Amino acid sequence: MHAIALIGAGRIGHIHAANVVAHPGLRLKHIVDCDPAAATALATVHGAISSSLEAALADPDVAGVIVASATPSHVPLTLAAANAGKAVLCEKPFGGVTATARDATVRLNQLGAHVLIGFNRRFDPHFAGLHVRLRAGEIGPLEALHLTSHDPAPPPADYIAASGGLFLDMAIHDFDMARWLLGASPETVFAAGSCLVDPAIGAAGDIDTARIVLRSADGRLCSISNSRRSGYGYDQRIEAYGAAGMLRVGNVAANRVERWDASGEHAATLQNFFLDRYADAYRAEIGQFAAVLDGAVPAITPHDAVAALELAEAAARSARSGCVEQP
Repeated sequence: MHAIALIGAGRIGHIHAANVVAHPGLRLKHIVDCDPAAATALATVHGAISSSLEAALADPDVAGVIVASATPSHVPLTLAAANAGKAVLCEKPFGGVTATARDATVRLNQLGAHVLIGFNRRFDPHFAGLHVRLRAGEIGPLEALHLTSHDPAPPPADYIAASGGLFLDMAIHDFDMARWLLGASPETVFAAGSCLVDPAIGAAGDIDTARIVLRSADGRLCSISNSRRSGYGYDQRIEAYGAAGMLRVGNVAANRVERWDASGEHAATLQNFFLDRYADAYRAEIGQFAAVLDGAVPAITPHDAVAALELAEAAARSARSGCVEQP
């Protein structure tokens, strides 16, 4: 059984802690947080210990480290864990600046580090099933993609101020999904953004609504729709088009019960937010990390994280310039 140190006792840290404890091949030993009270509270729930970063990384019993802290700390903490000889699961994004992430990736390669990047949507069973069937050629060669990612409601302004912006914080998932489904990194990016949902987001210097078009070297297109507010729930859809048809993943409702009456069809609301919609994906992600600790090659690497960051930065430049940009 592999001992795990978790860095970050916030919202994502709580999810990872519960999934580590539930995995038969893992044991949660240390929890580290800049707020010792938060670390202690989470450790008490799961039978772990609240520790300093130095103590957790120096523990020879620890095989893996999960970095679930704030975005600016992702790169330095991943490097520190790798330097200590630990395998790492790092939450997305891998830092906020491409050059820094690229330099870190070179160093991690030199160390021979085993690092899994937490783009959890690749592990969603619905999206993973679409990927398998796409690769099997069910609709012929992929020609175009459309990705929809709309949050149910905007986050508070203080979150926006520290998020790195919509393209880095929110669309980064879609950039990774586009690369995964296309099987290649897009060569051009065109993006447009506005603040239409919450004036406080604009006051914080960000946008809350965006449309993005990615184009691959062979001309295939991927369009992405992002919004901080849907008005009808957590909207997560994929449509993949080929000569022989379409593969589609629709939204997941809270349940599958429907009622039909004279006024029409009535169904359950969509799952509320990512903690519910991607619960299975987070569990599978921890399963992949356990496999990495057993010697498997990470399914999503820092190279993938750098490529997604390059697309996010190109999208931000395009939204400012109004021009097509190259990542």
